[in-house]
Parts: sequence; C-alpha cells; structure tokens
Amino acid sequence: MNGSVSAGSARRGRRLQQVEMAYHSLALVLASLVAVSVAEPIKYLDCGSVVGKISSVDVTPCTVNTVVSSDAASQTSKAIVHGVIAGVPIPFPIPNEDGCKSGIQCPIQQQKTYSYVNQLPVKTEYPSLKLVVEWELRDDNNKDYFCFKFPVQITS
Repeated sequence: MNGSVSAGSARRGRRLQQVEMAYHSLALVLASLVAVSVAEPIKYLDCGSVVGKISSVDVTPCTVNTVVSSDAASQTSKAIVHGVIAGVPIPFPIPNEDGCKSGIQCPIQQQKTYSYVNQLPVKTEYPSLKLVVEWELRDDNNKDYFCFKFPVQITS
C-alpha cells in the first residue's frame, strides 16, 4: 500500500513539473511575440511583390495579417517564410503554408483584395537574437503576390 501511494505521488509530481514547464514555455513564447509586435508599429520593406500589391501588414501577438490586391489569377497560393540572419535566409516553418487555408479564398481572382492571416510561431528553443523575417505568398507560377521583410528580436 505504501509503495502505491509513493508511486502515485511521484506521478503527480512529474505531471506537475510537466505542467509548470509547459506554462513556462508558453509564457516565454508569448513574451517573445509581445516583444516582436508591441515594441513599435510594424515597419516592413516590400522585397519583390510581383503579381500583387501590399495594402497593409499587421503583426500582433502570434498573428501576421497582410492585405494584398491581386494582379493575377491563381488556383493556389503557398507561403514561404525565412529568417534572415547575417544575410543568410534560413527556412522558418509556419503552421500552414497553404494560403488558401489562411484567409485567401481560392481560386484567386485578378483585381481583387484579400486578407492573408497566419501564425508566427516562436519556439522556446530559439536563441535570443535579432533577425529579419522574409514572408512570401506565391501563385501557381511561383511569382510573389507579396514579399515583405520586417525586423524581429527574439528574447528567451
């Protein structure tokens, strides 16, 4: 009987540690995103929007919202994100690369305005650093509806 009480207490203790670690990780992610988005209004640089025109870029905790008008039709759209560190683009995974599942209603029509919304995840294992995020949304022909860059500071 004593052994089962001790084992149950040990499991509860481990579970409590896991919950505390998850809470700590979530707090770090949220703090990082707040540092990214609240420090000052988003300043971005258009880095080659070819078949679209950016109207606005808004970054709030956890979310990137881009309003873009289309100059070309497309059946699909794909987002590609890089973190640029010391001039070197490093692929940055996002939860959903499919623009058609991120606020864009496909097929994309020419001369129509769309609001693209996606998540900007920051993992706790990322080191503290300053970098530039480059975000693209491409059409069927691999041309950019939008391409913009904005500075980010990750704090861990």
